[in-house]
Amino acid sequence: MSTRTLTVIAALLISATAQAGAPMARFQAPGFYRTTLGDFEITVLNDGTLDLPVEKLLKQPPAKTLAALDKSFLKSPVQTSVNGFLINTGSKLVLIDTGAASLFGPTLGQLLGNLKAAGYKPEQVDEIYISHMHGDHVGGLASNEQRVFPNAVVRAGKLDADYYLNSTNLDKASAEAKDNFQGPMVSINPYVKAGKFQPIIANTELVPGIKSYFNGGHTPGHITYVVESKGQKLVLLGDLLHVQVVQFEDPGVGIQFDMDSKIAIAERKEAFAAAAKEGYLIGAPHLSFPALGHVRSNGKGGYVFVPINYTQPR
Repeated sequence: MSTRTLTVIAALLISATAQAGAPMARFQAPGFYRTTLGDFEITVLNDGTLDLPVEKLLKQPPAKTLAALDKSFLKSPVQTSVNGFLINTGSKLVLIDTGAASLFGPTLGQLLGNLKAAGYKPEQVDEIYISHMHGDHVGGLASNEQRVFPNAVVRAGKLDADYYLNSTNLDKASAEAKDNFQGPMVSINPYVKAGKFQPIIANTELVPGIKSYFNGGHTPGHITYVVESKGQKLVLLGDLLHVQVVQFEDPGVGIQFDMDSKIAIAERKEAFAAAAKEGYLIGAPHLSFPALGHVRSNGKGGYVFVPINYTQPR
């Protein structure tokens, strides 16, 4: 072997060693996904992921849950997305759910940064609609007792407000359950004090093209939001589902997070049946990002979730 050949081999080995030594990046691109719905622009904003030991949370035998995870090449705990939905109607900028911010640990809290990466500023948001007052949906509203969205009116179900913002309920809660009340209080109360909180008391059109629809079960005043423009429809299901690889195939499987599992199951079944029949788009905070897609029947009493095709806004 010639000296020249040995020199080339040595150079290649040095180059390969240098490349192998590059540090792992360990971060994703900004977590937003943009599409259109009629004349509206929809931007899904990811807040990060939350590890859920779903075999311990779903109300079915753990082995059955683990088998469903394995079928989808997943293991427990499942990295579960937490998402918000930004709707630009042309006249209003509406954010539905705000993520957890700092309430649920370091793997969340990315929604505000992703909103900015998507080309918006928090002061541009006109209205914020909350599906329900769990911390991973309201945490992004406030920071250090200050409103993150200074010009926004916040709306949520009155039944949730009456329950989660009630100091008597906080006082009566066990030590483990107090966070369920403290998180919503620190997140919503700055808007209450500023006169920027408006409870939703009935199904109604909140701004042209966006309606509220009560479906309790998960929480007392849980709401899904229906977005419509130019004959196109998107229904944002809130926490009617948490584990897509299980609850689409069997919507009768409840989860410990629900206050009334029987009602939550009935509402989920009704929502899936309507989405499959009418063919409209659905989204949900805990669907895998970008959390948009369609539902079709599997012919066995269950459903299949069909994620949307990746598209460029036009």
